[in-house]
Order: sequence, then C-alpha cells, then structure tokens
Amino acid sequence: MGDEPPEPGPTVVVVDERAAPGAGPEVDADRWGRLASDVLVAERLAEPRMELTVHFVDEQAIADLRAEHLDGDGSPTDVLAFPLDNPVDDPAEVPDDEPVLLGDVVICPAVAARQAVDDDGVYVDEVALLLVHGILHLLGHDHAEPDDKAVMQQRESELLDRHHRP
Repeated sequence: MGDEPPEPGPTVVVVDERAAPGAGPEVDADRWGRLASDVLVAERLAEPRMELTVHFVDEQAIADLRAEHLDGDGSPTDVLAFPLDNPVDDPAEVPDDEPVLLGDVVICPAVAARQAVDDDGVYVDEVALLLVHGILHLLGHDHAEPDDKAVMQQRESELLDRHHRP
C-alpha cells in the first residue's frame, strides 16, 4: 500500500538555451520543473500525457521571438507563452496514445534579474512569477482587460503562495 509509486504527472521539460548558461543568472531546472508541474496539477492538468516545455533564453533570442511572433519592436521582454494544444477545450478528443502539448513558456533570466532589482525583489521570486504567468497564458488567461487582469493576478498569487512562497 505505502510502497506504491506515485501516479505520473505531467511532463515538464526545462531547457537552458542561453549561449553561456553559467555567465548569467542561475537557472535551477529542477526547481522550475517542479513548480511548473505543481501548477499544472493545481490547475487540474495532472494527466501524464500533458507536456510543457520551459525555455530559458538570452535577451537577443527572446527579442527575436517577440519581433517574429508578436510584432514586437525587437526589444527583449521577460516572458513569452506559445500555446499549442488547448486541453481545456475537450481532452477526450485527443487520442489516448498522443500527448497533449500544452505549449512553451520562454523566460529571459537577464530581464528577470533586472526586474527583480528594479522592484526591490528577489530573482527566484521574479522567475517563479514569470513561469506561473506564462503557464496561465497557455491555459487561456489574459490581462488585456482590467477584470481579466485582476483574475489572472489573483490566480498567480494563489499559485505562488501555495507552491513557491514558504
């Protein structure tokens, strides 16, 4: 009974794609993978077929992605989210032998570190917020309208209090 392995949860892949990963702010792939998995479970997406990839990139890479996909001005940003499959629509429509590819969250540690300093915060808290924020975007949350922004910020705070903050 007590020796049974835990049920498998979602697959979270964390990749440090920076040109010189050791030269900038630290990226603890295990920590961020656990947080992402905990958030997916909390959002009732604990299914083992659920897949999410978190990319940590340099400023130029995130600026290029922003310019290419979001008609941005080519300046770096902190986080981007690229949804693929929408598990909220109807997971029953996805064949059992195929994964549900939630999408990709792309975070720039250099921008996160600057924002943490500017906000009198802590780098790991900033990265945690960006990760949760990106995942919520993949799940359909938005902050374009004031009401939607309030809902999203409330959910971010709840998830961070539950899974990140001691």
